Amino acid sequence: MPEAVIVATARSPIGRAAKGSLRDLRPDDLAATIVQAALDKVPQLDPATVEDLYLGCGLPGGEQGFNMARVVATLLGLDGLPGATLTRYCASSLQTTRMAMHAIRAGEGDVFISAGVETVSRYARGSADGLPSAAQALVGGGWENPRFDTAVARNQARAQGGAPVWHDPRADGELPDIYLAMGQTAENLAGLHNVSREEMDEFGVRSQNLAEKAIANGFWSREITPVTTPDGTVVSTDDGPRPGVTLEGVSGLKPVFRPDGRITAGNCCPLNDGAAAVIIMSDTRARELGITPLARIVSTGVTALSPEIMGLGPVEASRQALARAGMTIDDVDLVEINEAFAAQVIPSYQQLGIPLDKLNVNGGAIAVGHPFGMTGARITGTLINSLSWHDKSIGLETMCVGGGQGMAMVIERLN
Repeated sequence: MPEAVIVATARSPIGRAAKGSLRDLRPDDLAATIVQAALDKVPQLDPATVEDLYLGCGLPGGEQGFNMARVVATLLGLDGLPGATLTRYCASSLQTTRMAMHAIRAGEGDVFISAGVETVSRYARGSADGLPSAAQALVGGGWENPRFDTAVARNQARAQGGAPVWHDPRADGELPDIYLAMGQTAENLAGLHNVSREEMDEFGVRSQNLAEKAIANGFWSREITPVTTPDGTVVSTDDGPRPGVTLEGVSGLKPVFRPDGRITAGNCCPLNDGAAAVIIMSDTRARELGITPLARIVSTGVTALSPEIMGLGPVEASRQALARAGMTIDDVDLVEINEAFAAQVIPSYQQLGIPLDKLNVNGGAIAVGHPFGMTGARITGTLINSLSWHDKSIGLETMCVGGGQGMAMVIERLN
């Protein structure tokens, strides 16, 4: 059975939604720029031989609609390249990597592009297409469905009352709220696992301080492809990281989701724009082309849990991926957990037994951002970058997923 290896990665800077540096870039144009940047890193590869382009997008619609993967292929002049756009929300472009791995291992192709994009700045607003806006999906909740009316009403009441501890609705014969705002799920976890506001703020400050250090030492610049906006501005750095963040400053921020809640702008990710791409080959094709792979995909895992505590998704997904790899967490050198909320990262890494000195060692999404469809591919590139930077071998990437899922991938650095 052929192995699936990663031979190139690329990502854009990450902009803040609505007011950030990438707000005027269309998602298909941005994705095309980054896919081309990844292809440029392997000049031995003839793009016409790529089997398929899989593009992850958390919230496809508007400019992010019309099977954007095929749009990107056409923009690149690759009329013979098929494309498929899919969503697994926050793990969309980790799912596309998984699909490429499966196809290679099944012997149904040797070269694939796994990419992801999200431009929340330009997402279709309103409800004409039956979908919530990106901001509603992350912050304010979703749309209505009669089956979930009870769950929605229950959670609205809990939010207004600042209820501190999550109670499993199925114990009372009710459905969980799959449309619950992600911030509310984080508040549920904070109460359920007694994660204090101070702990969350400390983790948020850690993310910002580590990202600031990694900017200064050149870590982040190694993986960012500068992009040019329509007005000719060249953007080469992430909008999110803030210098000099302190616990004193963050502790003064007000809760966002519940009157007496613990989630603030200082301990959760912002809304963002960005794109990333990964070129994946069979190990046999890489050898034929004389390409030295960056990493081998060892295993993946995907699991599910109640939507109302979706933030614990990394726990079982990581255990599944590690079991399939024949490994334990002790075999892993570095871990990247997507920092949607400190409230979910903290109990996740604690339950998995991950030492802090192995976790998000250059900062995470609280600092650099989380464009939903981009994040899976972005973290893959960051993990490979980090394994190389620290001269380590085994890495684990994992994240929670809106709607109540978790996803994970184990990789082995080869170069």
